[in-house]
Amino acid sequence: MKVAQEILDFYTRPAAMTSPGAHAPRLDELPRDVPSLVRVVQGLLLHQHWAQAYGVELSDERRDESHLRPVDRMLDRLLAHDARPLSAARPLETRLVGTCRQFTVLLVVLLRAKGVPARARCGFAGYFNPGSFVDHWVCEYWNAAEARWVLVDAQVDDVQRAALQPDFDLLDVPRDRFVVAGDAWAKGRAGEADPMKFGFLDEGGLWFIDGNIVRDLAALNGMEMLPWDCWGAMSRPEEPHGDERLALFDRLAAVTGAPDARFAELRATYEGDERLRVPATVLNAVLNRQDTI
Repeated sequence: MKVAQEILDFYTRPAAMTSPGAHAPRLDELPRDVPSLVRVVQGLLLHQHWAQAYGVELSDERRDESHLRPVDRMLDRLLAHDARPLSAARPLETRLVGTCRQFTVLLVVLLRAKGVPARARCGFAGYFNPGSFVDHWVCEYWNAAEARWVLVDAQVDDVQRAALQPDFDLLDVPRDRFVVAGDAWAKGRAGEADPMKFGFLDEGGLWFIDGNIVRDLAALNGMEMLPWDCWGAMSRPEEPHGDERLALFDRLAAVTGAPDARFAELRATYEGDERLRVPATVLNAVLNRQDTI
């Protein structure tokens, strides 16, 4: 697949949420290859919903770490717990607590620091709960040797792999096992999949998918928000879509489903529509508060 150099350059540069800031020199010592960088990420983070599987009980204060957005602030907190080099895997009690989003954006940062184009993708994974596709984020990086984008799930480590027993390579996730939000929308609209199978816990449907489309669009434009950040065009729970909104999300699904082929449109759509662009404040739906970005 031919991808323009300007696109690869765009996804190699740090952005608002993916700048390591003052911590940039700490990335120099890290390895360059993807498997090693994934292991680094796994040694620094603990997923809040999997903590009990590791025998860890989290306090509310530790759970609040999952609401950190910019990577430089994530690293501030991580290093406050344990100031050793980032190559040192932390004991469970001093890892930064996060979700799939933190695993993803940290890997994006490490790959970009090594000159590898990388971006966060928001969508749904079919390997956590059989028969359904769960709200999830993964990293997509440019494999220059194979001239293709590759999906990597940095969250699923040995403990989770033993529980989930995936039948594929987590460093090259098949596109039918992780479905980007726009493709989930297209499948639901075409009757190829049940939209209610895409969501989290007991929530799902086209309204849930359209929120992930907006988050995926933002991430593709350098604003990797929290999975529960809400703004603008996103539907409310169970809100029906009229013809105009269906048309909007049909178009967004097509654009985010082919971000390289429609890169100029992807950038212009995000920057030119205040319903889609991340505003100065967003609703943190988990904490039910307005957060300043």
